[in-house]
Amino acid sequence: MNTTQPKIIAVVNQKGGVGKTTTAVNLATALAAVGRRVLLIDLDPQGNASTGLGIATADRQVTTYDLIMGEVNVSEAVIPTAIPKLSLIAATIDLTGAEIELVSMVRRELRLREALEAQPLPYDNVLIDCPPSLGLVTLNALTAADSVLIPLQCEFYALEGLSHLFRTIEMVRTRMNPRLSIHGVVLTMYDRRNSLTAQIEQDVRQFLGTQVYKTVIPRNVRMSEAPSHGKPALIYDLRCPGSQAYLKLAGELLRREKKQLEAA
Repeated sequence: MNTTQPKIIAVVNQKGGVGKTTTAVNLATALAAVGRRVLLIDLDPQGNASTGLGIATADRQVTTYDLIMGEVNVSEAVIPTAIPKLSLIAATIDLTGAEIELVSMVRRELRLREALEAQPLPYDNVLIDCPPSLGLVTLNALTAADSVLIPLQCEFYALEGLSHLFRTIEMVRTRMNPRLSIHGVVLTMYDRRNSLTAQIEQDVRQFLGTQVYKTVIPRNVRMSEAPSHGKPALIYDLRCPGSQAYLKLAGELLRREKKQLEAA
């Protein structure tokens, strides 16, 4: 059992449709595939990460809502997935109510952090799939996390809204979680045939420098099909370009972690 707490990464973007859940599910799967013990926390009331891992709504008896409300601990909330070394804390629409219920609670931004710190966690990595908003549920993720991974869609308005997210991260770092850092920005829905994509990539890399991962995630039909089969793309079609990109991203993420450890 791991006596040190795992690295916790919040996958965040307040814009919907940027490949956030796809990134959380497939990156978690890729990390498990290379032997890491991974916990994926579905913190989105839509529960798409849970669905994408083949967990039916009827099988989500204990969820992230129960965890945040303090009704269960982490070990009671975790369910296994079909993927070796990958566990899940699932979400349902109940989590929508947490935004309202948290408002009147003491230490409302710290509920998830305190739940994760309450017991040793037998994982190497914890990934949190956040909702597409910057409300109290996302604040809980940012307060609990060591770092943030930001999926950024290759589209005209890609950088719009990013400054607001950065301000929120800086606010959390200043007031609640001084260890929070930006792990990286990953470009998603990348289309090499589109000249606009190359221009956006150039702009983003110029603006954010080394914070942007070298690996880009391509647009890929097989990636879109996978969730309807209750499987990550890496299980549905390992050879497709999207799956191969997420394996590369996992390798790059682990190399960044190693460098950070060496620099510490």
